[in-house]
Amino acid sequence: MSMAVVGMVAGMALGFAGYFGGFGAFLLVAALGAVGFVAGRFLDGDWEPGDFFRSRERDDRRR
Repeated sequence: MSMAVVGMVAGMALGFAGYFGGFGAFLLVAALGAVGFVAGRFLDGDWEPGDFFRSRERDDRRR
């Protein structure tokens, strides 16, 4: 499935949630969609758990 179709389906789900359930349902569906997206990226192997917890090394540290 192309990313355009996935985006359209997600937009329609958010639209239905907002129309029938109000703004709270819209936020709930959006948050659960984001959690599902992150979980899917982990399961596909695109992301590693350490990607979120590693500190960034900067060469130009302020003294």
